[in-house]
Amino acid sequence: MNKLIAAFALGAAAIPAAAAAQSAPQLQAMAGTRLDINASGESRRVPDVAIISAGVVTRAPTAAAAIQENATRMERVLAALKRAGIAERDVQTSSINLNPEYRYAENQAPQLIAYQASNQVSIRFRDIRNSGRILDALVAEGANQINGPTLTIDKPEEATDEARVEALSVGRARAELYARALGKRVVRLVAVSETGGYAAPPPMPVQLMEARVGRANSKIVPGEQAIQVNLTMVFELQ
Repeated sequence: MNKLIAAFALGAAAIPAAAAAQSAPQLQAMAGTRLDINASGESRRVPDVAIISAGVVTRAPTAAAAIQENATRMERVLAALKRAGIAERDVQTSSINLNPEYRYAENQAPQLIAYQASNQVSIRFRDIRNSGRILDALVAEGANQINGPTLTIDKPEEATDEARVEALSVGRARAELYARALGKRVVRLVAVSETGGYAAPPPMPVQLMEARVGRANSKIVPGEQAIQVNLTMVFELQ
């Protein structure tokens, strides 16, 4: 009986190992020379979405007063966004904070002097041309903290596919070059793996945005963004 239990346990332990071996991708055996190539493709698009953080910071002697004033001003900010045609799905609360402020003096206990309340929302502008005008309206309605923008592409799939096709073409051409230099020819593409992809640029420094919203009709210039795809390709040469 002990031998039977031991044999069963050994067989059960072997099952996961066999399953792992079957799931791991295996390159086909190659009769010729293996060539590994790294290739990149790129496509460019004008960003069509700007993401900006806007909010209200208030200060009052009591926590209740700070929160109440903050809520009142934030209601005006949200109403301005609604009037500007910003959909509810494009506005999301990112943080709400209430912090006490103290005065510190030497050899004295800290003295509570006020409370600071803040409420921040993340706003997705789908019409970048009008985003500057909307920012100015937010400031007029009480917003006193604005960070961003982060410019991005709403639907990058088509541009990413273009970059993939270019990367494949670059990789194939590079393999052909190596094959000619070695006196061989490319027989087949054995494997392809993809790394990298679209990455949004970092947001504009806060101080620049604050300077811009200080004057009427602030402008956000979208410029152009690159979408990159990196491929690792395995070829067989003969």
